[in-house]
Amino acid sequence: MPELSNSATHTSYATYGQFALELSDSSGSRSRVIDLLAGKLDIREASSGSSADVRCFQSRAGVSYFSYLFLGSLGARTLVKSPVHNEQGTADKLLGSILYFVCSRLLGYEGVEVINPEGGKEDAQEEAQRGRWKEEERDSYWKMMQKYIGSDVTSMVTLPVIIFEPMTMLQKMAELMEYSYLLDRADECEDPYMRLVYASSWAISVYYAYQRTWKPFNPILGETYEMVHHGGITFISEQVSHHPPMSAGHAENEHFAYDVTSKLKTKFLGNSVDVYPVGRTRVTLKRDGVVLDLVPPPTKVNNLIFGRTWVDSPGEMIMTNLTTGDKVVLYFQPCGWFGAGRYEVDGYVYNAAEEPKILMTGKWNEMMSYQPCDMEGEPLPGTELKEVWHVADIPENDKFQYTHFAHKINSFDTAPTKLLASDSRLRPDRYALEQGDLSKSGAEKHNLEERQRAEKRNREAKGHQFKPRWFDLTDEVTPTPWGELEVYQYNGKYTEHRAAIDSSDNSDHIDVKSIEFNPWQYGNLSAE
Repeated sequence: MPELSNSATHTSYATYGQFALELSDSSGSRSRVIDLLAGKLDIREASSGSSADVRCFQSRAGVSYFSYLFLGSLGARTLVKSPVHNEQGTADKLLGSILYFVCSRLLGYEGVEVINPEGGKEDAQEEAQRGRWKEEERDSYWKMMQKYIGSDVTSMVTLPVIIFEPMTMLQKMAELMEYSYLLDRADECEDPYMRLVYASSWAISVYYAYQRTWKPFNPILGETYEMVHHGGITFISEQVSHHPPMSAGHAENEHFAYDVTSKLKTKFLGNSVDVYPVGRTRVTLKRDGVVLDLVPPPTKVNNLIFGRTWVDSPGEMIMTNLTTGDKVVLYFQPCGWFGAGRYEVDGYVYNAAEEPKILMTGKWNEMMSYQPCDMEGEPLPGTELKEVWHVADIPENDKFQYTHFAHKINSFDTAPTKLLASDSRLRPDRYALEQGDLSKSGAEKHNLEERQRAEKRNREAKGHQFKPRWFDLTDEVTPTPWGELEVYQYNGKYTEHRAAIDSSDNSDHIDVKSIEFNPWQYGNLSAE
């Protein structure tokens, strides 16, 4: 049986000979026929009407009849999938739900993909009525965003603060440090395979926080985030480029050094967005000088406008020991019907000869476990599954689904002495949203964006170029599964900056909350 793969949803359209979907308007005239024949999808356009009766016709393979009635205008993105039966009438495969469907006349929009992660195909239309949006705001936003379908919307669209959380992307980068003790253990571990168990569990642990459905603020060019007082770590991140938006980060304690260059790439699909983690993440374990490279899976944010927003990250996570050639490959299962497989992670630690040594299993929102295995990947006799990581307790009924650590990230308790004026905590739009003032947050966000545009115009008029303060652009361009990446390198100046402050005799204590947010560098351009 030939199949037409749909990588975005990790399902397949089965093709038994031929089956067709005919969309007819209220007068009965044909508007569109979709044929699946020999693994090929052919869409023939005709006229479209104000309402549609979608029927699945019986073909040579005995496809069962299924009908769906949709009210509203028809769109080229309309696609209905239904169960396919073989000649004996036995259901071979449930092909999925309505991925692209025309909403009722109350919604009046086309091409809306709505998926209930806890439900089945019949729940899509009911799910579309749910979510955080007020109806008039949702409808207005949908009309504005339709023109961006298929585009990278990382920084090209001005978004309403109703979908934001009071945190920036620079702060979200720091959330990876919540379970940094796992990297401490990896550094202390003498077993090279257990070292990867600890390190990969650290990489998975942040996905509990990543399932939050609120969007972080895009950092202003030159914005920074500093964090101390957690696991002996000093953390610094900086927005090093605006177009394309790029961030760089560095964290360090006595056991490890963490370096990342991040350039997220997105693809807006209407009611969902694919997020591709274009970036390079390296961890150096200090005891033996081992360097680990991390390639995470992509993420899909579902039901952005219609329905309850939820996040999935199906695909492979690969962590490679660049020193020895050992690696761990973990597969994040895609969410199936009624939540089947959601959150599940399975895989193996391999030696340099790609022989499995340790199996790993768990859920990225709960815990990870490991067990030694044989060459076939089966558990070794006499061994048992042991837990290596478990998610910490979380606050109940938190508005933004924050962990306790996320609150620490926003808190000035984790801020160092003489906090940089460019720190994310000081952003007036972020702070206003944290206080629940959406109107003020939106106005402050607009003011910051306008000032950033004005600074860019002034800089370009003077022939100056922006230069990051704590990271340097290298000549290295590294390939990723989603495109090439220019690599930024930590220049060590922040370490010198903090050492100078910590050794200073200046006993003046400044109320950091009174510092005005100031990431702007244009006034110092002549000194650059």
